[in-house]
Amino acid sequence: MLALLLGTHLLYPRSAALARYDFLTVGAVAIQLGMIAFRLETWREARVIFLFHVVGTAMELFKTALGSWEYPEASLLRIGGVPLFSGFMYAAVGSYMARVWRIFDFRFTRYPNVLASQLLAAAIYVNFFAHHWLPDMRIALFAALAVLFWRTRVWFRVWREDRWMPLIVGFFLVSAFIWLAENIATFSHAWIYPSQRHGWAMVAPEKLGAWYLLMYVSFILVAALNRPRDKDCAL
Repeated sequence: MLALLLGTHLLYPRSAALARYDFLTVGAVAIQLGMIAFRLETWREARVIFLFHVVGTAMELFKTALGSWEYPEASLLRIGGVPLFSGFMYAAVGSYMARVWRIFDFRFTRYPNVLASQLLAAAIYVNFFAHHWLPDMRIALFAALAVLFWRTRVWFRVWREDRWMPLIVGFFLVSAFIWLAENIATFSHAWIYPSQRHGWAMVAPEKLGAWYLLMYVSFILVAALNRPRDKDCAL
């Protein structure tokens, strides 16, 4: 998806009959179909990943309406100010989470109460909307996440050897890669922030915090599909 964003920014003809954003939507659909056709993704995973489209597109509609960011190019395949390819970018994160969970056989030690972790994800998602009118609860949400997961380890299997890391460190590493991907995406004018209207600049590092929280919501959606297993439970 990143290659499509960057490649079309550099090479896509401006005079093409099909708008670049619409081409990106068609390309994203082709990628999704290819993932299923080549069995890189299961239908069960694809159904859950569809939720990422819904969650992501709802946020996009809200945030673009308030001017948090914008899609500067014209297109036909869009809802309001949001081109349809944007939902696939959220789905890409969900697809990644689902695949690595399965391929690396994720297991956990000291995983917190499932209901508590789901309620925290819901509170984080609501805060992305509510902080425009109510006090931003981000610091409290970070604190709650740390309290819930500070003892949790994620175990994963590489070449038949089990390894582990603190889960909150894993969250940060994934968030950092998403932030790097966002810099590539804004450079390619997939979308831009108000500070980038007069020329590209790196996305503020503070955005890492937003991606950390949003990535946690993604994790919980995938956890609902996979039901986190204890490291020592039988297969």
